Amino acid sequence: MALGVVVTAQIMILLDATVVNVALPSAQVDLGFSDANRQWVITAYVLAFGSLLPLGGRLADAYGRKAMFIVGLLGFAIASAVGGAAPNIGTLVTARAVQGGFAAILAPAALSLITVIFTDLRELNKAFGIFGAVSGSAGAIGLLLGGLLTDYVSWRWCMYVNIVLAVVGLIGGLTLLHNSIEPDKPKLSVPSTVVGSAAIFGLVFGSARAQTDGWGSAVTLTPLVVGGLLLVGFVVLQKVDRHPLIPLRVLADRNRSAAYLTLFLANAAVFAVFLFLTYYFQGVLRYSPITTGVAFLPLMVTIGVVATLTQGVLLQRLTMRFIVAAGLIASGAGAALLTQADAGSPYAAWVLPGLVLIGTGIGSAAVVAVAVGQMGVEPRDAGTAGALNNVSQQLGSALGVALISTFVATATNHYLTDHGSTAVVGATVHGFAIGFWWAAGLFWAAAVICGALIRGGTSLHHEAGQPEPLDGIVSALI
Repeated sequence: MALGVVVTAQIMILLDATVVNVALPSAQVDLGFSDANRQWVITAYVLAFGSLLPLGGRLADAYGRKAMFIVGLLGFAIASAVGGAAPNIGTLVTARAVQGGFAAILAPAALSLITVIFTDLRELNKAFGIFGAVSGSAGAIGLLLGGLLTDYVSWRWCMYVNIVLAVVGLIGGLTLLHNSIEPDKPKLSVPSTVVGSAAIFGLVFGSARAQTDGWGSAVTLTPLVVGGLLLVGFVVLQKVDRHPLIPLRVLADRNRSAAYLTLFLANAAVFAVFLFLTYYFQGVLRYSPITTGVAFLPLMVTIGVVATLTQGVLLQRLTMRFIVAAGLIASGAGAALLTQADAGSPYAAWVLPGLVLIGTGIGSAAVVAVAVGQMGVEPRDAGTAGALNNVSQQLGSALGVALISTFVATATNHYLTDHGSTAVVGATVHGFAIGFWWAAGLFWAAAVICGALIRGGTSLHHEAGQPEPLDGIVSALI
């Protein structure tokens, strides 16, 4: 039952990432804001979420996971209510930013609670399998739910639905969860917090601006360069700070480092696939929002089935290296199949098998990566490990979508130049194909890199090994 409470919170966070996307066109018509302002409904949330995640993870370690879980749920619900009732774009964007801030508190607390609740390794594996299956499919469920609510009720209910989930989570959290604070709870470092948050803010903001202003513009390059420099400074600061925001011991284990890298690259690829498939369904095939959600159902079902199979069977027989590498290769093959879909292709020809293969990979590789990113960490760092899991996913999705969107736009423009301005549909499909190829490349690159980093023979049903020096990563790559 406690796991159900934690999973409810995760569903709320991940649903919000896609359900609002479907509702955006209706919200734009209702509130009358411009296309230029539309992106900020999404960007405000991502900026706050990504930038504050390291702080949110440390707050869970310092002040208790249950306490931060309740605070995150309550704040997220209130911000959702304000966003649903927003009379103008300013209120909506502000509410979305506040949502992201409280999501940064809630997400690492929820993930670290699993580590605290389930002390038996066999049960912990099952819990992470369920958690990973929900995480992998909640985004696609959001597309279906967003279409239903927008078409039959109002776009505002895409925000209000969070209140229902939050109430369930609050009741369950107050009655079923126990607060856990480590005896040597960490103190918060103001310099580390400021530098770390500013670094992530710069990287995410620059990536978001690249989608509209291009990678060569000053408004894109400046925050990216500053964010990158601050990130380097942040790593150096963690080595000398007495109370680091992200202790480097959390990253010292090769398996955990590989897990975070897997989540970064896999989310960069899968969110790009989500975005371009949504446009392909609605813009090329002329699907309605509801039909678009239904078209994603095979992906959701596959993730759930494979995740269950992974935690129940595969983890008992195969090594982590094999599961992650094979899953990423399968997802890459699925993205490659999507490149063959054109304006006249039947859904069952290329899209359906592509979605099944991508779901197979995400249901195995990503589920294992989420578990390994959290396992073997010291109890005092459980919240920080949860934050790193989420930071990897947020940065991956933001940077991946921004980068691949640029390649798609360039390919589309070149196609129009070569074939004339009337070949809009052909240019659009060609651009999406290029995007799917890049997604496939990211999946396959992740398979190679993570296969090299993961310790040979590692099996998740055994105790995780002791953290190794960071030098081990270099030797593994060699």
